[in-house]
Amino acid sequence: MKDRLLQFIDDSVFERLRTILLYDAGAPLLFNSGLFLILFVFFLCIYRAMRGHSRLRMIFVILFSLYFYYKSSAWCCFILLGICISDFLLGLWLGNVRTNWKRRAIVFANVVVNVGMLVYFKYFNLLIDAFSRITSSDFDALDIILPAGISFFTFRSISYIVDIYRGELQPAKNFIDYCFFLTFFPPLLAGPVVRAKDMLPQIYSRPEATREQISKGLVLIMFGLIKKVIVADYISGNFVDRIFDNPSLYSGFENVMGCIGFTLQLYCDFSGYSDMAIGIALLLGYEFKDNFNAPFKAQNPSDFWRRWHISLSTWLRDYVYIPLGGNRKGRKRTYVNNFLTMLIGGLWHGASWMYLLWGAYHGLLLAFHKMLRNIWRLPEVLKGNFVIRFANMAVTFALVVVGFTLFRAPSLETIGDMAVQVWQDFHIDVAPQFIESYLMIVAAIGLGYVMHFTPKSWTTGTIRIYNAMPVIAQAIFLAAVLFVVIQARQSELVPFVYLQY
Repeated sequence: MKDRLLQFIDDSVFERLRTILLYDAGAPLLFNSGLFLILFVFFLCIYRAMRGHSRLRMIFVILFSLYFYYKSSAWCCFILLGICISDFLLGLWLGNVRTNWKRRAIVFANVVVNVGMLVYFKYFNLLIDAFSRITSSDFDALDIILPAGISFFTFRSISYIVDIYRGELQPAKNFIDYCFFLTFFPPLLAGPVVRAKDMLPQIYSRPEATREQISKGLVLIMFGLIKKVIVADYISGNFVDRIFDNPSLYSGFENVMGCIGFTLQLYCDFSGYSDMAIGIALLLGYEFKDNFNAPFKAQNPSDFWRRWHISLSTWLRDYVYIPLGGNRKGRKRTYVNNFLTMLIGGLWHGASWMYLLWGAYHGLLLAFHKMLRNIWRLPEVLKGNFVIRFANMAVTFALVVVGFTLFRAPSLETIGDMAVQVWQDFHIDVAPQFIESYLMIVAAIGLGYVMHFTPKSWTTGTIRIYNAMPVIAQAIFLAAVLFVVIQARQSELVPFVYLQY
């Protein structure tokens, strides 16, 4: 009996170790998983114990980052390592070359490698399918595994080489420094798109997290978990997915609420990930720029893209829009450049015609807004007027919701079904019944929008209050938030939306 018990314990421990160490496509290692929380606590303890051994500590973080990526994309971690090696060598070469055509050739080689990987892993099946439709030939889609976060680390790679070419950055002299930058796990899977010129100087300084950074990091992690688990996951599984799966079963009013709900779901899911990534980095002593700045307060489409996914929109501005000519070649060319930049931004999200339509839609919005601003400006006396600002915000939000409906819908047929319901079967009279039937959904949506529209000073104040608490009080507050999040989470782990990009 004793031998059987010991054997059972040994088998159980072995199986648990296999679960922890080996890749499982159905259970990636995500910030909102219990396994990550446990592993990160151990990781943080070892990381803090290595204080004073900066090089050993960096190697430890790189190994953990590769393990973290392996748990999400299996052996694709070797692709990430390959990019690290090629970037490092190309960067050193570029830093020592003075001939213009050779420098341009190095940049071209880097872009070809990174964009080539994106084309193969994300767009190959889409391109071949389009070709087969044109030629009326048969095509069986290839079983291509998409490496998690490939769009994010390839963009970081391209910006590194381009910044060296532009003279804005000196190449990393040590492979460990660059490998640390590109594999650093907090922003690895879903951003923010951290640039080498912002992070490498921090790496060189070997930072130590201050108490203020730790407090801010913990608050951001808590905010991120609330956004993701309590708001985004709840309204997604219990309402939004049902609407988009079969919009014809619901009234036009419910369809509109589903579109508004998805807009909030996407914001809370993605900004929640960004909050956690920034918060985890702060616990390690590294600071990233904000990735969201209350985007639904935007006054126009241009303002929206200054607030939404800031790291991507500024990347597209600096490495696509400006090289295309920006606004330096006349108004018509500016409108075309806006459209092309957003079209590329839509294609960046994935191999789907709906993403392409979403990008084209926002490109047209940006071009139209700039055209309208060039031919008509609001009188000075009306600028700052509350009614005008509220109207601008409401119209911009409505346009954004329409765009994200394109983003979420699986096909134009779904868009057509929703449009028919809104136009022919709106039924505003179902609103009271909707609130009664979906009371918790309405409450979750309300919580999400309250968190979004809360003044930034309130967040800063919360961080300041949390920082002033005794450590034991901070621990109790953190435990209480984690308890609520665990109670609210779905039975199955819900991946972050942007992991597929």
